[in-house]
Amino acid sequence: MDAYDEGSKARHLPDGPDGSLPEGPASAGPTPDSTPLTGQESTGQESTDQESTDQESVPQRPASQAPTAQAPDPQVPTADPPVPTSTPTGTGTGTGIASLPLRSQVVAALALAVVAVVACVHLGMVFLHVAPSNTVTKQHGRAIDDWIYPEFEQNWKLFAPNPLQQNIDVQVRAQVRGADGAITETGWYDLSALDGAAIDGNLLPSHTQQNELRRAWDFYIGTHDNENRPVGLRGDLSQRYLRRIVVLRLDREGAGGKGAVVESVQVRSRTTNVPPPKWSEEKVSDTPVLRELPWWTVPEEDVTDARTEASAG
Repeated sequence: MDAYDEGSKARHLPDGPDGSLPEGPASAGPTPDSTPLTGQESTGQESTDQESTDQESVPQRPASQAPTAQAPDPQVPTADPPVPTSTPTGTGTGTGIASLPLRSQVVAALALAVVAVVACVHLGMVFLHVAPSNTVTKQHGRAIDDWIYPEFEQNWKLFAPNPLQQNIDVQVRAQVRGADGAITETGWYDLSALDGAAIDGNLLPSHTQQNELRRAWDFYIGTHDNENRPVGLRGDLSQRYLRRIVVLRLDREGAGGKGAVVESVQVRSRTTNVPPPKWSEEKVSDTPVLRELPWWTVPEEDVTDARTEASAG
């Protein structure tokens, strides 16, 4: 049977120009000349009409407000990030020394090795210096002393059963020849007091201010007897060393005035006991003990060296 026969109960809709169903209001509901349907056919028509009405009730969204892609839910697991491929050693992807290039790693390793070796050698030298006399110190004593003195000198008298309880001042006076040729004698210069004044209040005093004069005096009395006669082969060396130091200090202090030349010097020590605390019952003498050395003639080279060092400083 043809769907467009008059006897058919199918719904007749006008054809479009191209044979398709027309758009717009014609498809929204029944035409005025349509007849009501009953039964099963009426139910189908009502469903079709309801769907058409729902489509018309939905507002059309402009193209500019078209829905965009929704952001991924953070709770939904995503794909694992790509695993970085391994890089060759020394490309700077590690931490610490490993982050340096290969050449820098080699240099850093060599520097650390040198520091470790020097530290071990220094600790060994200090141990041999403070340790009792043994075979190693007897055979290599000079090398140990050259390493320790003067910067790493060790003084353990503070921890001795009877620590040093004396103040020793090294003083010097000189006979100088002035610019007019006259010879005059200066007063006593307390070199230890001058060093103490330079150290007092100084957060970083120099090693020279702290130990040069004291070490020179200890060197002298350790190589001379009470009659100031040299004992051993180092007696003459200690005398020349002490003399050069005091000549240099006199030149710094301007002994004799401008243009004066030091002809001879005399050194002495002034030793006083440190007074005991008030709660102690110990009794010590407060009378200074003087030890004067003979006059020493100053050679020309000592004066020249003293002026050279003073001008360089």
